[in-house]
Amino acid sequence: MYFESRAQAGQLLATQLAEKYRYDNCVVVALSDGAVQVGEQIASALHCILTMLLIEDIPVPGESVSFGGVSQNGGFTYNGMFSAGEIEEYVGEFHGYLEEEKRKAFQKINRLLGDGGIIDNDMLRDHTVILVADGLDNGASLDVAVDFLKPIRIKKLVVATPVASIPAVDKLHMVADELHVLDVKENYMGTNHYYDQNDIPSHEETIAKINQIVLNWQ
Repeated sequence: MYFESRAQAGQLLATQLAEKYRYDNCVVVALSDGAVQVGEQIASALHCILTMLLIEDIPVPGESVSFGGVSQNGGFTYNGMFSAGEIEEYVGEFHGYLEEEKRKAFQKINRLLGDGGIIDNDMLRDHTVILVADGLDNGASLDVAVDFLKPIRIKKLVVATPVASIPAVDKLHMVADELHVLDVKENYMGTNHYYDQNDIPSHEETIAKINQIVLNWQ
């Protein structure tokens, strides 16, 4: 399945979610700038808050895979697709690089937090949290989000994404109470591949939009 835009994909997901969650206490939490474009449609349909969890991925040098990610509370979570042995091997080989990248990632997040892009735990407590992605390949950002949510008492964790890989869906079944995935790919080609339009704003522009957004209920 291919989509005209992230907004169009978000409208399709919103249709699935609206009947069940329209009158529930929900918060839509986007996992990336592109996910905000998806999540805006869901939040509008549910008449609920839209926010974004700031996550900075740390890539493995020379490989198209992520070590894991740093969240806005400073916590680092390894990519759950790695075995304990693989993590140990990577840490041994890239320890200095990894620690420096963690430091830079948290500094970048702190700069963005200064613009108001922060999630208040009270905003999520006792709510149904709908984590939204624009595509999930290996689920690394999901690992970070789940770790971020662990200390917070939430009512239910729902994950919604237009497209995901088979390994990501397998992981979702283990961590989420409910899934909404429009298309599952055996051979995931990269998130942008599934959208005709890929005009994604920067982190700074996205945070400014979230801070200023006024949802026009229909």
